[in-house]
Amino acid sequence: MNVETQLPTTRERLYARSRRSIPAAREFTRETLATWNADVPLDDVLLCVSELTTNALLHGVPPGRYFLLRLRPHGAAGVRVEVHDSGPGTLPVVPAARENGGRGLLLVAALAAKWGAQHRHPGKVVWCEFG
Repeated sequence: MNVETQLPTTRERLYARSRRSIPAAREFTRETLATWNADVPLDDVLLCVSELTTNALLHGVPPGRYFLLRLRPHGAAGVRVEVHDSGPGTLPVVPAARENGGRGLLLVAALAAKWGAQHRHPGKVVWCEFG
């Protein structure tokens, strides 16, 4: 009998500009990675999802708009996390650590294999990869 292996497909979800979206995005990520049997450090991925979605809410999503969380298979068993927003502004960079806040992208840069940001119309996408 020939059994086909089902490859994971990209999954995405829109979230409102609300603090409740952050735990919802983490849960969506947890469920997706479990379904994919992804070979990634789950806690690190979830922390990066929290940081990227928080940054989108604080700096990228205008009132009344949404952000998009997209999870893509990456490599043999990894994941690429993308957070798309529709706000104006510059691309994020890893700042020098501040006493109060400003450490989110430092964490993403330390935990992910790669991360980056690019413009899109409208807004930007900030991403990180694991595996």
